[in-house]
Amino acid sequence: MNYVSDLGVENVMKRKRLKGAECPIARALDEIGDWWTLLIVGEAVQGVCRFSDFQRRIGIAKNILSVRLRRLVEDDILYVQRSSDRTQRGEYHLTVKGRQLQIILLALWQWGAENLYDEGQPMSLMVDMIDGKLLKPLELRAGDGRLLTSEEIEIRPGRKSRVHFSRKGKQGEFG
Repeated sequence: MNYVSDLGVENVMKRKRLKGAECPIARALDEIGDWWTLLIVGEAVQGVCRFSDFQRRIGIAKNILSVRLRRLVEDDILYVQRSSDRTQRGEYHLTVKGRQLQIILLALWQWGAENLYDEGQPMSLMVDMIDGKLLKPLELRAGDGRLLTSEEIEIRPGRKSRVHFSRKGKQGEFG
C-alpha cells in the first residue's frame, strides 16, 4: 500500500505476513484477507475463469488483478488451465482448497445481508440452484448438535487433528 506523508514523501507500507501465526484466523487472513481476493474467489465460485471477465465484473485494475491472481495460484486457491478455446490464454479455476472458501463467502454474505442493507434495498441473493430458495442461515453447533451462541464458545490452545476437521459428520466435526 502506498501513501503520501505530511511531508509529501512517498512511503511503502509492507504488510506483515502471518503464515507462522498460531491463530487459524490470522493464517487464513494472510492468504485471503484483502477484499479484492475474496471478490475474485466469489466470482470464481460463480464460474468466472478468464482474466478479462474478472476484470470487467469486479472493476479491478489489471495490475492489481494480475498480482492477486498470481498470489491465489501460489497459495493453491486457484490453478491455471489452458483456455478451452485453445488460445494461449489461461483460465483460472478453484482448487479443492479454493472451493472450501465458499462457506466463508456465505458467512460474509449472510452477515452483510443482515447488517448492511435496509429493508427492500436491492442486493444479490445466494440461493439453492435446484429450488431457487435462499440458503438456510449458518449456525454455530456443538459436537452434540446443540445450537450455540457466541458467548458459549471460547478459543483454547491446541493442535490440529484430522478428527476435528473431517466432513463425515461425527461428533466434534464440522460440515
